[in-house]
Amino acid sequence: MFSQNEKWPAKKLKQDLTIFKEIREKANSGLYKYRNKKQIDSIYNWAFSKIKEPQQLIEFYKILLQITDFEGSLHNDTTLPDDFEKQYSLGNVFFPYPVKIIQNQLILNFENTEIPLGSQIHSINGIETKKILASLYKYYTTDGYNITGKSIGIGSSFSKYFEMEYGPQKSFLVEYSLPNQAQKLIKSVSSVSNEIRKENFKKRFSLPSDSLQYQKAKEKYSFKIISEKTALFSVHTFVIGRNAKDKLHLAYKKYLDSCFQYLSNHPEIKNLIVDIRNNGGGTDPNDIVTFSYLTQKPYRENSSAYVNFQKIPFTQNLVYEETEPQKQQEERKDFEDEIKEEFPKLINQKYIQDQKFNPLLQPDKNSFKGQIFLLISPRIASAGSLFASLVAGNTNAIVIGEETMGGYFGHNGHTPIEYELPNTKIKTRFSIVNLEQDVPKKANQIFGRGVIPDHNVSQTLEDFMQNKDTQFEYTLKLINTK
Repeated sequence: MFSQNEKWPAKKLKQDLTIFKEIREKANSGLYKYRNKKQIDSIYNWAFSKIKEPQQLIEFYKILLQITDFEGSLHNDTTLPDDFEKQYSLGNVFFPYPVKIIQNQLILNFENTEIPLGSQIHSINGIETKKILASLYKYYTTDGYNITGKSIGIGSSFSKYFEMEYGPQKSFLVEYSLPNQAQKLIKSVSSVSNEIRKENFKKRFSLPSDSLQYQKAKEKYSFKIISEKTALFSVHTFVIGRNAKDKLHLAYKKYLDSCFQYLSNHPEIKNLIVDIRNNGGGTDPNDIVTFSYLTQKPYRENSSAYVNFQKIPFTQNLVYEETEPQKQQEERKDFEDEIKEEFPKLINQKYIQDQKFNPLLQPDKNSFKGQIFLLISPRIASAGSLFASLVAGNTNAIVIGEETMGGYFGHNGHTPIEYELPNTKIKTRFSIVNLEQDVPKKANQIFGRGVIPDHNVSQTLEDFMQNKDTQFEYTLKLINTK
């Protein structure tokens, strides 16, 4: 059992940091995707310089988080040992109310009797909001240099992140102003337990408009005719079966066929709104199959892909799904066999993907020929952002909303691997396939950033107070003016 206040010898922490670095150099193909070697070496020099004296596990963890986030992959995840995190979260130590970032302001997102709904928070316990938000970015990874996606993590886990960053608090002195007012007010609010923190989040004011960003959608996809000339296709996740043979995927493919056959038979429907704002990703080939109904040209999933290894390095630190040694050996062999099959050739110290795993694909015969309007948000990640990139780069789509957290040009994905550090038992997870998406360069798309919309539309405070769907209403107006 870990003690919350126990200090770890600097020697043991440096051993773990060294292994953390070596694992990533050997196994993580995305290590230098957004940062050069000098920058990566520099952050490790900083990290080692922070470990001169014994320190608590939580402080060492925050150093590892800074590195994990700096690399720039939303599939990166570094986690505390389970028993430590449970112990650390005991007692009334959490900020009581959910918050939401709206146009770079921290807004109270809960109806209560202490601080009115929609109030802007300027500081907590004397720490300015701007400083708080910047300090919490490391707790939620995004692709490249993206910042917008961090609002998703902060929106769901602000109280938890605040406690990790600034320690357990008995109360919170909140400096705030009422909606659309300049005068600053101060209120002291009591901290709450982890259970109440979670319950309050479930009762947040914005639930009707953002429930799908944080919960599994019961209705994963839908199709509606919303006017004589406009249809709406929504796909809230690509977690639709495990592979191309799964019955859930086959049902989805059948549904897509019926929807787009209907559009093909009704040429008067000239506009198609494709809403993927809640899509945090999922499994192949759901994203690629969906795209086949929107494109007029042959396409590939990616233009290139590679991994760093065929034989897993640091197997002594590997986290297995299996518990028995014999089954662990089989699990490792299966993993390596799949890697060798898909990435057989070593070229310039990279194992390159065999093209049979990345074939040239054709548009569906019923692919939509009219005007596409793609709705995007900071929630979009992984397979969701790959799909958004293909649509934004290779169709006539007008893209509306906010920058995605997943990269436009590429990402590290597909195949996750997890390691455990020997001393602290902190786990670190990342995806090993470095891929470049099959998209063209565009004037408004920036390396290291997510998909940038053609029309940048975010919710205003007034729309938040009414739970309005700002982007959808904007899109309908845009269609009507055309």
